Amino acid sequence: MLDVLDKTLELFLKAELPPGVPSLDTEVFISFDRPYQGAIKKKPAINFFLYDVQENLEFGSSDWLLEHQSNGKVVTKRTPPRVDCSYLITAWPQRDDDIRTEHQLLGEVMKVLLRYRTIPKHFLADKLVEEKMPLRLICLRPSKLQGFGEFRQAISGKDGNLPKVVLHCTVTIAVVIDEIGVQETLADFIHRPS
Repeated sequence: MLDVLDKTLELFLKAELPPGVPSLDTEVFISFDRPYQGAIKKKPAINFFLYDVQENLEFGSSDWLLEHQSNGKVVTKRTPPRVDCSYLITAWPQRDDDIRTEHQLLGEVMKVLLRYRTIPKHFLADKLVEEKMPLRLICLRPSKLQGFGEFRQAISGKDGNLPKVVLHCTVTIAVVIDEIGVQETLADFIHRPS
Protein backbone atom coordinates (compact mmCIF):
# COMPACT_ATOMS: atom_id res chain seq x y z
CA MET A 1 0.00 0.00 0.00
CA LEU A 2 2.78 2.46 0.88
CA ASP A 3 4.60 1.74 -2.38
CA VAL A 4 1.40 2.57 -4.27
CA LEU A 5 1.16 5.86 -2.37
CA ASP A 6 4.77 6.62 -3.39
CA LYS A 7 3.90 5.92 -7.02
CA THR A 8 0.83 8.18 -6.74
CA LEU A 9 2.90 11.03 -5.31
CA GLU A 10 5.43 10.63 -8.11
CA LEU A 11 2.74 10.73 -10.82
CA PHE A 12 1.08 13.72 -9.15
CA LEU A 13 4.23 15.78 -8.76
CA LYS A 14 5.67 14.99 -12.21
CA ALA A 15 2.40 16.12 -13.82
CA GLU A 16 1.94 19.25 -11.70
CA LEU A 17 5.47 20.69 -11.63
CA PRO A 18 5.71 23.39 -14.30
CA PRO A 19 8.00 22.78 -17.28
CA GLY A 20 11.29 24.60 -17.15
CA VAL A 21 12.01 23.91 -13.48
CA PRO A 22 14.92 24.19 -12.98
CA SER A 23 15.42 24.50 -16.79
CA LEU A 24 13.73 23.31 -19.98
CA ASP A 25 16.46 20.78 -20.78
CA THR A 26 16.67 19.23 -17.26
CA GLU A 27 14.51 16.38 -15.95
CA VAL A 28 13.62 16.49 -12.26
CA PHE A 29 13.68 13.06 -10.65
CA ILE A 30 11.40 11.99 -7.79
CA SER A 31 12.98 9.76 -5.15
CA PHE A 32 11.98 8.15 -1.88
CA ASP A 33 15.44 7.58 -0.39
CA ARG A 34 16.77 8.56 3.01
CA PRO A 35 17.66 12.25 2.63
CA TYR A 36 21.37 12.41 3.30
CA GLN A 37 24.31 13.47 1.17
CA GLY A 38 25.26 10.73 -1.28
CA ALA A 39 21.95 8.81 -1.08
CA ILE A 40 20.22 10.68 -3.90
CA LYS A 41 21.90 9.43 -7.07
CA LYS A 42 19.90 11.10 -9.86
CA LYS A 43 19.79 14.88 -9.61
CA PRO A 44 18.14 17.33 -9.67
CA ALA A 45 15.63 15.55 -7.48
CA ILE A 46 12.71 16.04 -5.16
CA ASN A 47 12.92 13.51 -2.36
CA PHE A 48 9.93 12.29 -0.34
CA PHE A 49 11.10 10.52 2.82
CA LEU A 50 8.34 8.60 4.61
CA TYR A 51 9.17 9.13 8.28
CA ASP A 52 5.93 8.41 10.12
CA VAL A 53 2.81 6.26 9.70
CA GLN A 54 -0.01 6.55 12.24
CA GLU A 55 -3.65 5.54 12.38
CA ASN A 56 -5.89 8.58 12.01
CA LEU A 57 -8.46 8.26 14.78
CA GLU A 58 -10.33 11.34 13.55
CA PHE A 59 -11.55 9.27 10.59
CA GLY A 60 -11.26 5.92 12.32
CA SER A 61 -14.30 3.78 12.82
CA SER A 62 -15.03 0.23 13.80
CA ASP A 63 -18.44 0.37 12.10
CA TRP A 64 -19.54 -2.23 9.61
CA LEU A 65 -20.67 -1.35 6.11
CA LEU A 66 -23.61 -3.23 4.58
CA GLU A 67 -23.69 -3.83 0.84
CA HIS A 68 -26.98 -5.21 -0.43
CA GLN A 69 -26.60 -7.52 -3.39
CA SER A 70 -29.22 -8.32 -6.05
CA ASN A 71 -29.46 -11.96 -4.87
CA GLY A 72 -30.76 -10.90 -1.44
CA LYS A 73 -27.45 -11.42 0.35
CA VAL A 74 -25.72 -8.76 2.36
CA VAL A 75 -21.96 -8.34 2.27
CA THR A 76 -20.55 -6.87 5.47
CA LYS A 77 -17.20 -5.17 5.67
CA ARG A 78 -15.45 -3.20 8.33
CA THR A 79 -14.88 0.46 7.53
CA PRO A 80 -11.25 0.65 6.39
CA PRO A 81 -9.01 2.38 8.93
CA ARG A 82 -7.52 5.69 7.81
CA VAL A 83 -3.77 6.15 8.11
CA ASP A 84 -1.67 9.32 8.06
CA CYS A 85 1.55 8.91 6.05
CA SER A 86 3.97 11.77 6.78
CA TYR A 87 6.83 12.73 4.49
CA LEU A 88 9.81 15.06 4.72
CA ILE A 89 10.36 16.66 1.32
CA THR A 90 13.81 17.90 0.30
CA ALA A 91 15.22 19.25 -2.97
CA TRP A 92 18.57 18.11 -4.39
CA PRO A 93 20.10 20.23 -7.18
CA GLN A 94 22.84 18.84 -9.45
CA ARG A 95 25.47 20.78 -7.51
CA ASP A 96 25.28 20.64 -3.72
CA ASP A 97 26.14 24.34 -3.37
CA ASP A 98 23.35 25.48 -5.74
CA ILE A 99 21.00 26.85 -3.07
CA ARG A 100 19.07 28.98 -5.58
CA THR A 101 17.97 25.88 -7.55
CA GLU A 102 17.22 24.01 -4.31
CA HIS A 103 14.91 26.83 -3.22
CA GLN A 104 13.35 27.08 -6.69
CA LEU A 105 12.49 23.35 -6.64
CA LEU A 106 11.10 23.50 -3.11
CA GLY A 107 9.07 26.60 -3.94
CA GLU A 108 7.44 24.89 -6.93
CA VAL A 109 6.68 21.77 -4.86
CA MET A 110 5.20 23.98 -2.14
CA LYS A 111 2.88 25.66 -4.68
CA VAL A 112 1.69 22.28 -5.99
CA LEU A 113 0.98 20.96 -2.50
CA LEU A 114 -0.85 24.11 -1.41
CA ARG A 115 -2.96 24.10 -4.59
CA TYR A 116 -4.66 20.82 -3.59
CA ARG A 117 -6.33 19.62 -0.37
CA THR A 118 -6.77 16.14 -1.82
CA ILE A 119 -4.84 14.27 -4.50
CA PRO A 120 -6.95 14.30 -7.69
CA LYS A 121 -8.35 10.88 -8.60
CA HIS A 122 -6.70 10.75 -12.03
CA PHE A 123 -3.27 10.54 -10.33
CA LEU A 124 -4.16 7.58 -8.09
CA ALA A 125 -2.10 4.48 -8.86
CA ASP A 126 -3.08 0.81 -8.75
CA LYS A 127 -5.39 -0.07 -5.82
CA LEU A 128 -5.73 3.53 -4.68
CA VAL A 129 -7.99 4.07 -7.71
CA GLU A 130 -10.64 2.09 -5.81
CA GLU A 131 -10.52 4.51 -2.83
CA LYS A 132 -13.99 5.74 -1.96
CA MET A 133 -12.74 8.62 0.19
CA PRO A 134 -10.34 11.21 -1.27
CA LEU A 135 -6.68 11.11 -0.26
CA ARG A 136 -6.41 14.11 2.05
CA LEU A 137 -3.26 16.15 1.59
CA ILE A 138 -1.95 18.37 4.40
CA CYS A 139 1.29 20.26 3.99
CA LEU A 140 3.40 22.89 5.69
CA ARG A 141 2.12 22.00 9.14
CA PRO A 142 4.32 21.27 12.15
CA SER A 143 6.04 17.91 12.10
CA LYS A 144 4.69 15.05 14.19
CA LEU A 145 8.24 14.27 15.22
CA GLN A 146 8.97 14.52 18.94
CA GLY A 147 12.70 15.23 18.72
CA PHE A 148 13.33 16.63 15.26
CA GLY A 149 16.96 17.45 16.05
CA GLU A 150 17.67 13.85 17.05
CA PHE A 151 15.90 12.64 13.91
CA ARG A 152 18.00 14.90 11.66
CA GLN A 153 21.16 13.61 13.33
CA ALA A 154 20.04 9.99 12.87
CA ILE A 155 19.49 10.34 9.11
CA SER A 156 22.43 12.59 8.34
CA GLY A 157 25.68 11.58 6.72
CA LYS A 158 29.05 10.96 8.32
CA ASP A 159 29.58 14.65 9.03
CA GLY A 160 26.57 14.65 11.38
CA ASN A 161 24.59 17.44 9.80
CA LEU A 162 21.87 17.77 7.22
CA PRO A 163 21.87 21.36 5.97
CA LYS A 164 18.58 21.01 4.10
CA VAL A 165 15.34 22.91 4.21
CA VAL A 166 12.44 20.47 4.53
CA LEU A 167 8.74 20.64 3.77
CA HIS A 168 6.32 18.45 5.71
CA CYS A 169 3.46 16.69 3.94
CA THR A 170 0.89 14.21 5.26
CA VAL A 171 -1.37 12.10 3.07
CA THR A 172 -4.32 10.26 4.63
CA ILE A 173 -5.22 6.95 2.99
CA ALA A 174 -7.63 4.11 3.77
CA VAL A 175 -6.12 0.69 4.37
CA VAL A 176 -8.37 -2.15 3.24
CA ILE A 177 -7.87 -4.95 5.74
CA ASP A 178 -10.89 -7.09 4.76
CA GLU A 179 -10.37 -8.06 1.15
CA ILE A 180 -13.48 -10.28 1.07
CA GLY A 181 -16.61 -9.51 3.06
CA VAL A 182 -18.73 -12.13 4.79
CA GLN A 183 -21.87 -12.98 2.87
CA GLU A 184 -25.05 -13.43 4.87
CA THR A 185 -28.66 -12.45 4.82
CA LEU A 186 -29.78 -9.24 6.47
CA ALA A 187 -31.59 -11.32 9.12
CA ASP A 188 -28.35 -13.18 9.92
CA PHE A 189 -26.51 -9.87 10.26
CA ILE A 190 -29.15 -8.40 12.60
CA HIS A 191 -29.11 -11.48 14.83
CA ARG A 192 -25.32 -11.85 14.86
CA PRO A 193 -23.93 -11.92 18.42
CA SER A 194 -21.96 -8.79 19.31
